[in-house]
Amino acid sequence: MTQPRQGVRRSYGAKTAPYALPSPTTLKRARSAPYFFLLPAALLFALFFALPIGYAVWLSFHKIEIKGLGLGRGARHEVWAGLENYTSALTDSEFLHSALRVLGYGAIVVPVMLGLALLFALLLDTERVRARSFARLAIFLPYAVPGVIAALLWGFLYLPDVSPFLHLLDALGLPQPDLMDGGPLYLAMSNIAIWGGTGFNMIVIYTALRSLPAEVYEAAKLDGCSELRIALRIKIPMVVPSLVLTFFFSIIATLQVFNEPMTLKPLTNGIPSTWSPLMKVYNDAFTGGNIHAASATAVVLALATFALSFALLRVSNRRTAQGASR
Repeated sequence: MTQPRQGVRRSYGAKTAPYALPSPTTLKRARSAPYFFLLPAALLFALFFALPIGYAVWLSFHKIEIKGLGLGRGARHEVWAGLENYTSALTDSEFLHSALRVLGYGAIVVPVMLGLALLFALLLDTERVRARSFARLAIFLPYAVPGVIAALLWGFLYLPDVSPFLHLLDALGLPQPDLMDGGPLYLAMSNIAIWGGTGFNMIVIYTALRSLPAEVYEAAKLDGCSELRIALRIKIPMVVPSLVLTFFFSIIATLQVFNEPMTLKPLTNGIPSTWSPLMKVYNDAFTGGNIHAASATAVVLALATFALSFALLRVSNRRTAQGASR
C-alpha cells in the first residue's frame, strides 16, 4: 500500500484539494505579527510615560551652577548634584508640612468615601430597592464631573458672599461657619473629594456584589437570616478584594491631590501655595524656577506612593492567604 505524499491530504471517497505546508518565511512572519500590533502601544508608553519619568530622574540628580553674576553666555550650566536635591527635599519643612496636611485630609476622605460607597452598594443590592438604575446613575454622576469644575462649584457654594446656604443660615439667625479657612477647610475639601469619588467606588463594590451566586443568599434566607445579617456575614466578607482595590485607588488619589486646593486657592487666603506635595512640586518648578528640586520632590513622592501601596498590598495578600488556609 502506497503512502500519501507529504503535504497532500488522504482521500476517503471525496476529492480534496492538496495544500502546501507553510514556508519558514511565512511562519516567521506569523510569529512576529503580534509584535507589530503591540508596537504603537509600546511607542506611546515609551514617549509619554517611560521617557518623562527617566528625564525627571535625570534632572533630580543635577542642578544649575551659576558663575559670577549669572549674566552672559555660559554663566549658567547644569552640573552633577548627586543626592543634594533629595536631601533638600526630605529636610524641607514645607514639604513635610504638606505631607502632614495630606495625611490629615486622607484620614477624613478615605474612610468616609469607602464607607458611603459600601453602604450605597449594599442598599442597591437589596431586593426591595426601587428605581435602582436611576439611583445608581445619580450616585455615579458626580464622578463624571471634572475635578476643576467640581472644585469651582463647591468653592462658590462655600463663599459667604455668594453661597445660598450661608444666606439661608443668616436669614434664620444661625451662625455662618467659615469653610475656607482653618480646620473647616479640611472638611470643605474632603467633601469635594467624597462627593466626586464615592460613585466610582460604589460601582466597583456593587459589581462585585452582583457577581456573587444567588444560591448563597437563598440558603441564608431559608436559615432565617435578615438582610442586615446577610450583609454583615456574607456580602461584606465576600467583597473584601474589591474593598482593598478601592482602598488602594483612594490612597493613591489622596497622595496626588492637586485640583481641589489649587482651584480653591484664588478664592481664599487660607490655602498656601505648598498645601499639598504636588502643589509644592508645581510651585518649585514653575514659580520658583527650580525644576531640579521639583523633580527630586516628585521622585520622592512617587517612591513613597509605591512603597505604601506595596506594603498595603502585601499585608492584604497575607491576610487573604491566612483566611484561605483556615
